[in-house]
Order: sequence, then structure tokens, then C-alpha cells
Amino acid sequence: MCSIAAASAFALSSCDSKQENARQNAAEQKADNMENKADAVRDNGEKKADAMESQKAMSDDHSTNATLENKADATRDAADQKADAVENSADAARDQSPAPTP
Repeated sequence: MCSIAAASAFALSSCDSKQENARQNAAEQKADNMENKADAVRDNGEKKADAMESQKAMSDDHSTNATLENKADATRDAADQKADAVENSADAARDQSPAPTP
């Protein structure tokens, strides 16, 4: 029974025009690229924060270490917020892609 439903869904989705498929594929690719960018933003933020934290080991001053920790945390937070915004844009792009016609 499931295979019949799957076959029917495939048959119906194959009715999409080439233009519809191209638009949907382009929207999916755009969203995927945006998600990759979000991952890169997070990775870069983490690297910057790690670099700040590595400076703590060089300092015995508690105040300096606390400041570096706060800067590292702020850097991570900012990267996360920016990445979240990019992911939200990717979701919106995916939502606006034309759905397969039944």
C-alpha cells in the first residue's frame, strides 16, 4: 500500500513543468548556500572567541581574563545571532519556493 502511495506521489510530482522544477531547485540551492554561510559565520565566530580565550592563559590578571571571557562570549553571541538571521532567511527562501503541484 505504501509503495502505491509513493509511486502515485512520484507520478504526480513528475507533472511539474521544467520551469517549475528549475525554480524550485534554484530556491533550494539558494537556501542551502545560505545555510552554509550561516555555518561559516558560526565557525568564524567560534574561532575568534577561541583566540580571545587563548589570550587568557597568557595573563595572570583576573580582571583581564574576565574581560577576555566577556569579549569571547559576546563574539559567540553575535555570531550566533547573525547565523540565526541567515538561517531564517534561508527558511524564508525555501518557503517561497514553488511547491510541487499535486
